[in-house]
Amino acid sequence: MNRSGRRKVTVVGAGFVGATAAQRIIEKGLADVVMVDIAEGIPQGKGLDMMESGPVEGFDMTIVGTNGYEATAGSDVVVVTAGIPRKPGMSRDDLLKTNAGIVKAVCEQVAKYSPEAIMIVVSNPLDAMCHVALTASGFPAHRVIGMAGVLDSARMRHFIADAAKVSVKNVQAFVLGGHGDTMVPLMRYATISGIPVDRFLDKATIDAIATRTRNGGIEIVNYLKTGSAYYAPSSSAVEMVDAILNDRKELLPCAVHLSGQYGAKDLFLGVLAKLGKEGVEQIIELELLPEEQANLDKSIAAVKELVTLL
Repeated sequence: MNRSGRRKVTVVGAGFVGATAAQRIIEKGLADVVMVDIAEGIPQGKGLDMMESGPVEGFDMTIVGTNGYEATAGSDVVVVTAGIPRKPGMSRDDLLKTNAGIVKAVCEQVAKYSPEAIMIVVSNPLDAMCHVALTASGFPAHRVIGMAGVLDSARMRHFIADAAKVSVKNVQAFVLGGHGDTMVPLMRYATISGIPVDRFLDKATIDAIATRTRNGGIEIVNYLKTGSAYYAPSSSAVEMVDAILNDRKELLPCAVHLSGQYGAKDLFLGVLAKLGKEGVEQIIELELLPEEQANLDKSIAAVKELVTLL
């Protein structure tokens, strides 16, 4: 907590994802925010702009923009969004070398000024960047978490609700695996108000939703041309911040460090995890059908291959 006794969240990166996440955090009243970016004037200007919306939106949380890390000291949670975004024709793998260097430098500073923080990594390629963050920070694995599954699952839930013509509030669904083309949407576990989704949608529609979920990120990249998604990614990161700060014990699909679960060891992979004040408090291992496990094995192999390039 900061000196006022209020909770403190640092958002690294004042781009679209970072700034939108910062805005959601203060508007929800979750914590005071420090937004860091290397671009002079950008975090300061965006932070001041957000503060000036406070009288209209009615929030009392504060946000400070800075180019250094001194003001981030003692943060409870740090959200790392720094890095270059994906562009049309660029795979997440193409981002690897550039963003690895950026994330390493960021996490070293985070560890220096907020050694007890919980880190939420958003930078892509997500699963590999979690490894970089773990190594660079020296944090225990339960305090380094990747935001991917919440986003991918939110996309899938939207697609299901839209196809079934029901409220998104009624839809529960999640994905496992790496954040990319090899993710595994577990449609067998998808429900609408507890009722299996195949009672509402035919197989062809369900299969199409699974495919669209895997390609959810690039679909938006192809529309935007010069950037990538940020509204849903920022919401997804903030849901994780909320679960941690408020000790909700919420089960969320996140990239966490596995130690044998699902046949993966010393690897960050998207699985269901319980998030609370300690970070990852439990990893939920589900019984998978042979086909589901085979698909997850492909995802594990893809993440391993990427990590070996670091």
